[in-house]
Amino acid sequence: MDTDDLGLFGPGSVTWKVHEEPILIVAGLRSLYLQALHPRAMAGVAQNSNYRADAWGRLVRTSTYVATTIYGTTAEAEAAGRRLRTLHARLRATDPFTGAEFRVDEPDLLRWVHVTEVESFVSTARRAGLALTDDEVDGYYTEQRRSAALVGLDPADVPGTAAEVEAYYRDVRPELRMTREAAETALFLTAPPIPWKVSRPVKLGLHLGPPRWAYLGIAGTALGMLPPWALRLYGGLGLPTTALSAELSARALRLALTAVPRRYREGPLQQAAKERAARLTAA
Repeated sequence: MDTDDLGLFGPGSVTWKVHEEPILIVAGLRSLYLQALHPRAMAGVAQNSNYRADAWGRLVRTSTYVATTIYGTTAEAEAAGRRLRTLHARLRATDPFTGAEFRVDEPDLLRWVHVTEVESFVSTARRAGLALTDDEVDGYYTEQRRSAALVGLDPADVPGTAAEVEAYYRDVRPELRMTREAAETALFLTAPPIPWKVSRPVKLGLHLGPPRWAYLGIAGTALGMLPPWALRLYGGLGLPTTALSAELSARALRLALTAVPRRYREGPLQQAAKERAARLTAA
């Protein structure tokens, strides 16, 4: 197998265009708020992880996995997928309503996580100001079927266009609800512990320095960009202007982040992929 190729996507893909965007930090958080609304998916996470005790470590591991699938070589992406499938195959959880045990790698659960993630990525990037045509959005969903295959899904069973994603959400919504675990997770996502090295205590011992306020702004934007039906499940969070305010905030944040020099906002996998692409193109 070629160990020095352009990977699953490459520089001409819609995927690279979307994932070039630093605003995807908001998209990742938005996807977690969505995922928490699926009781079985939420039970699988809550019963098999220490995300509360190691929230930032989990975030780093998840970000590294996504970056590997997007920017790694084909061999690296496939190896990451194998590791994830091996991990998931061992995990079981108990349905919070029926008490039945289930595997966390059931296709329905994997599909829910995949769709909420990729839909959050492309919709957030577009609403934040990235110019994408409808065909490009459909192209992104189609390309991301390759990522779905890595976790063990049949690409043919995964929505590959915006219309198919909309239909999928419509079909799955009866299964979604606000549970205690969903509420607790949403609260945790909105105000997680900030690593002490970047937080500064103020009066009364509260950690409300710039990192905390910056994160609260990102979390508020992510919540505001949820679909209306998801906000209703969360109890109608926000005012009627929430969606517009969140979109304006996302656009402002995108402008601020894109002003940061690339060497500071691009990870090592992304930088290596661009260097590899330039070398292979020139060869």
